[in-house]
Amino acid sequence: MSEAIQSTSGERSEAVGRDGRLADSSRTRVNEDIMGHSELPARHALTRRRWLVIGACALAIGASASLWLWRGAAKEANLPGPALAGSAPAAGTGGRRFTAENRVQPVTVGTVQRRDMRAIHAAIGNIAALNTAVIRARVDGELRAIHFKEGQQVRAGQLLAELDPRAFEVQLAQAQGQLARDQALFRNAQLDLDRYKDLSSRDSIARQQVDTQEALVRQLQGTLQVDQAAVDNARLMLSYTRITAPISGQLGLKLADLGNLVRANDATGIVTITQTQPISVVFAVPEALLPRLTAKLRASDAPVVEAWDREQRNRLAQGKISTTDNAIDPVTGTIKLKAEFANAQGVLFPNQFVNIRLQLDTQADALAIPVTALQRGARGSFVYVVKDDGTVTIRGVRPGAVDGEWVSVQGELAAGDKVVTDGADRLREGAKAEVIKPPPRPASAASPRAAEETTGAHRAASAPSTSASAPAPKAKGGSSHAAPSAQPAASAPPRPAAAGAASGGAATAERPAWLDRLPPEVQERFMKMTPEERRAFIEKLRERRRQMESGGG
Repeated sequence: MSEAIQSTSGERSEAVGRDGRLADSSRTRVNEDIMGHSELPARHALTRRRWLVIGACALAIGASASLWLWRGAAKEANLPGPALAGSAPAAGTGGRRFTAENRVQPVTVGTVQRRDMRAIHAAIGNIAALNTAVIRARVDGELRAIHFKEGQQVRAGQLLAELDPRAFEVQLAQAQGQLARDQALFRNAQLDLDRYKDLSSRDSIARQQVDTQEALVRQLQGTLQVDQAAVDNARLMLSYTRITAPISGQLGLKLADLGNLVRANDATGIVTITQTQPISVVFAVPEALLPRLTAKLRASDAPVVEAWDREQRNRLAQGKISTTDNAIDPVTGTIKLKAEFANAQGVLFPNQFVNIRLQLDTQADALAIPVTALQRGARGSFVYVVKDDGTVTIRGVRPGAVDGEWVSVQGELAAGDKVVTDGADRLREGAKAEVIKPPPRPASAASPRAAEETTGAHRAASAPSTSASAPAPKAKGGSSHAAPSAQPAASAPPRPAAAGAASGGAATAERPAWLDRLPPEVQERFMKMTPEERRAFIEKLRERRRQMESGGG
């Protein structure tokens, strides 16, 4: 019995041990499954973060390398940029610092002069004809003849057109016949009156009969006057069939053709005439100028007015102020003026808009500089003056009257000083400058705007020759190898402008040293470009560099 009990309890303990081990192993597997599932997303997230960090580092390295390449190429090409003064040393064996002090900038200059400056006020004017007439028919009729050509200059009284006159000729003949009949009655009544007077003197007839005959004679006199007026009216209507010019001027386009039936109440008429010689212009000026204008007009010293075309390149006409309006516009604070031009060449047309230059006064022997030399900044207006040693300095000025391409100034300037007219955007105080000769200006460029276009074209044309001034590296078999120059092109001694002009097309065919910093495919494409394409490529490099610097690069 006891052995059976012991065997039974032993089996139970073994079963319990086996169940416990089974439970432990089950919990272990469950825990392992749970831990494995929980660690799987964490591993994936860690892997993604690592790849993101690696990608960001690669992009940063690539951007830095591209920036370094572009900045090195731009520095060697002597490209403009205000941030170059504080940039890091240029890459290369030389390691020189690229600043505004060691960079030579090509500029064009103008000379400060003493000259008479006109005080000019600019405005926009509208050309108006002194007289305008619409030629209309005064009677109804068929248009039988046209004696003018469109756009023709005509004189007052010149025959322009004719209407069918037959109906008016008939009316005239009828009025003349009525007049002739009444004239015969009047003569007969006059003869009877003379007889009655003779008989009355002999007391042969009554006095009443004489008085009646006198009344009849006076009645017939009134009838003759009415008949004569009818004849004159018929003759006048007949004359209206011949249409003449009421004023002298230029004809417009015809508004009626041959065979048309024209009427006296037609609004369009047959043709229009505008008096263009002389012609006037109407424009407005601020009311502050009114005292000076009225003083000149009272002194019979009418101010001179010039009319210029839309681009302000050509002067169309010159005249004088004729009168002013009688009231100031309270909305705009201006007053209208009218000027008169002879317009002998016929260059001004009614309703044409022109640029007006009103000369108010003349400043004698004033200090003047080209308009393109005047710069404006936070401290006011200033100019860059090129000294004898080739460096530039800033001089503050106070601008005055503007006369064409010149502006009068007051400041620390003297006649004969050289002021920078082009290339000032790349200059700083104490910077070195190389004076180059500007290209010849076109004869039609008679305005500051034309001068700016000319100097801008010269600036674009001078960029390739400056960047290509460095000698190209030789590529021989093994004696010497081509290597990119570590010295920026701007740090080299300045090349005289005459040398670039003498080299001609050979200078554009040389390989610039800064080109070695660009990728090989870009170098190959640049060497195959025409001079115009090279200028556009360099301008693109400059623009990209300005964008990088403005973005903090």
